[in-house]
Amino acid sequence: MHNDIYTLTSQIIKQKNEGLLYENEEEFQQETRPMATTPLLTMIAAAAENNALGKNNDLIWHISEDLKRFKRLTSGHAIIMGRKTFESMSKALPNRKNIVLTNKKDYQPEGATVVHTLEDALALVKDDSQPFIIGGGEIYRLFMPYCDRIELTRVHHNFEADVFFPEIDLDQWKEITRENINATEEQPYHYSYITFEKK
Repeated sequence: MHNDIYTLTSQIIKQKNEGLLYENEEEFQQETRPMATTPLLTMIAAAAENNALGKNNDLIWHISEDLKRFKRLTSGHAIIMGRKTFESMSKALPNRKNIVLTNKKDYQPEGATVVHTLEDALALVKDDSQPFIIGGGEIYRLFMPYCDRIELTRVHHNFEADVFFPEIDLDQWKEITRENINATEEQPYHYSYITFEKK
């Protein structure tokens, strides 16, 4: 019975998340801005207090305002992800350069550019003012040493998960902004938008 409840809940969460990710994209489109300096390589993630990211290749919550923020920040930019993250979506995200890092040599997803090394991924985003790393867990760990900023939504709850965000070493990262959002009837978790920059 517990598994049936979890499966139903997961399906509803996935439907709501995908509905928001792919609808009304024109509201979030940004004009391409000229490069002023080197790219500001940014990790963007939503992670629980125990760093949980997801389970069974899906998100484990639906926070509509966080998804809108993700769309607003990443619109018009390159997004780098692993194969499992790409496959968790129904299709490539519009108005973004979708880049998939995978070891599978014959992988050819529709709407995305495939690379097989970190260096190749970085080479593809060198002319983007702020490319984003969007997951999953291993991709975050791989790119963290190369990133300049972390845009983290911290969900103030612990979840059962099989994918986790890496620990943020505060000797290397400094919190520069935080916005706390209280739970509501529609959204039962307190959460915070936190921006870190590398020291």
